[in-house]
This record gives sequence, structure tokens and C-alpha cells, in this order.
Amino acid sequence: MAKIRALLSGYYGKGNGGDEALLATLLQMLPSHVTPVVLSGNPEETRDRYHVEAHDRMAILPVLRALRSCDVFIWGGGSLIQDVTSTISPFYYGGLMVLAEKMGLKTVAWAQGIGPLVRPQTRWLAQHSFGYCSKVSVRDRVSAALLADWQIPCVLAPDPVWALKSQPVPELADLPTPRVAVNLRNHPQLTEHRLANFTRALVDFQKATQAFILLLPFQKSEDLAIAQAIQPQLPDVSKILMLEDPQLLKGVYQGVEMAIGMRLHSLIMAAAEGCRCFALSYDPKVNRLMEDLQMPGWDLASLPDDSNLISKTWLEHYVNGNPLSSDQIQSLVNRAFLHKDILNNLALSKD
Repeated sequence: MAKIRALLSGYYGKGNGGDEALLATLLQMLPSHVTPVVLSGNPEETRDRYHVEAHDRMAILPVLRALRSCDVFIWGGGSLIQDVTSTISPFYYGGLMVLAEKMGLKTVAWAQGIGPLVRPQTRWLAQHSFGYCSKVSVRDRVSAALLADWQIPCVLAPDPVWALKSQPVPELADLPTPRVAVNLRNHPQLTEHRLANFTRALVDFQKATQAFILLLPFQKSEDLAIAQAIQPQLPDVSKILMLEDPQLLKGVYQGVEMAIGMRLHSLIMAAAEGCRCFALSYDPKVNRLMEDLQMPGWDLASLPDDSNLISKTWLEHYVNGNPLSSDQIQSLVNRAFLHKDILNNLALSKD
């Protein structure tokens, strides 16, 4: 089969563990005859980590040259097309998609989580951009329903990170057990008052369980300062673990009994490795995961003021909660590979 080149566009090379996990999974799922070319916020790091050709995602001439050199444009995955955290993001990604189509590339929207879309102009752009795609896959029912309203066919499958190959983390062997992993990110709803309540509850929970607390920032710029604020309250019984390789980040959950997480992919990785999970939702995509998996948690805006109630709720789940069964996990992994099928089934060859 003839070798072809595929340009991959997403929130790659920006230090976000979830988006790096999506890139790692996409690279894992690409057919062997496809040579990936990645648009990245840090092309040198992306080249070194994944051994791929990479270009600066914001440098116009290198992006145009990369488009001209490729046969396929793959747009994904994750929440690229939304206008809540960024009004620029949908125009950047939508513009690239339209440009790729105009330049004659076959186009794939891969593992998308669409929305929220609150502005009419971004809704129009999203409908226009997805309408250009040769193939589309989405990771949640709300995105699939939106595309159905637009009469755009798509494949619905669980987030592809369910299928990411994990690697064990050797340094866990030197840390006490049992372990509980915690991931928080910066967000307006995580107020100083709520963080203080959360931290008091975590201290009480640790005393009750005697668990070792792993603080896991998924994005240094958004998560690390919060971990550093919590860690001194748990001296000798906690550790901040910065893991930039997404396979190691997923693998750390192999050695964890329970995960408390804000970020979507912290919860997906933990659940996929058989951890009990407790969610703190700041975004509809986390609520969708909670609904799909019947995962306990709170909307961050509804976090109880009573730290004792928080710690008791966690303790109840720690003692009596159940992780996903191996059959449930395998089913999610198998269905996540539907995202691979759209890459295999697309006629990825030069006309």
C-alpha cells in the first residue's frame, strides 16, 4: 500500500496531559502506511517524545507547507470546537479544516467533543466545518445529537484514551500503599473558599484511610500551583508527581485505589485502570462521563461547604464503592477502537 502523509491538528504540545493522551492514542491507532505530521505548540518536544515530524501550529508558512505536503487532514480529538474557554479556538481549528478541504486534502474529524457553542457565529462555523469532513467520529451522545440535527453522519464511540496503552511507573514502588490520586485544575469555580474546604476534607480523609495521596497535575500551568498549595497540608503522606508522558500518566493509576479528579482524562485514565473514581465537574463533558458510567461526584459549584461531609462521602466510596468491572472496561476499550476504524476504512491513498 502506498505511503501517505496525514497532518494531525489538535491542542498538542501545550503541556496538557489529556490532549497529549489523545495524540498518543491517535498515533497508536494510525494505519502503518500513514506517516503522521503533527502541528504542535512545542514542535521540538513533540518530535522528541513521539519521533514524528512536527511543525509550529501558529507559524503560517510552515503550516501551509505541511498542508501542501500531506494527503489527509485529521482534526482531533477532544473539545476543539467550543467557545466557552476560547472564542479563537473554533475559528483556528475550523479555518484549518476548511483550508485543508479547499487544498484538496481528505479530511477527518476524529474523536470530537463538540461544544458548548453559545455564539451563533461559532455554531455556524462548526456546522460548516463538520459538513466538509469525509468522516467524523465523536466521543459523546450530545455531540452525536448535534451532528444529527445538522444531518452530518458520524461514528459515536467512547473517548479513545480508554484504548491508550499504559506503562507502569517504576517510582511508585518506593511510595507507601494504599494510594489515592487527586487531580485539580485552575478554574473560576474552584474558589479559594472551595479549595480550602477541599483541602480540609482531604486531610481528614487521609487520616481516616491512612492512604498516601498522589497529587497529579495534568497541565503544569493550570494544575501545579494548586497541588503545591495542598501538599504542605499533608506532609510526609503526599507527593506531587509530574508525568508528561501520557502512557505513564495513565499507568500511574495501576497503583492507585481511588481517584478524585476534575479533569476528564484523569477520570477516564483512572476508570480504565480499575480505580474507584469520584468526580468534581467543572464542564458538561465531565457530567456526561459521570452519567455514562454512573460515577459519583459533585458539580464544583455545588461542592458542600461542610468539609466533614465531603470527607465522609469520599470515605464511603473508598470503602464501599466499586470500580468498573473488567468486562465493562474491556467493552469501553473495544468500542473506543471504533475511532480507529474510521482511520482504517477511509480510503487513505492518493487519488
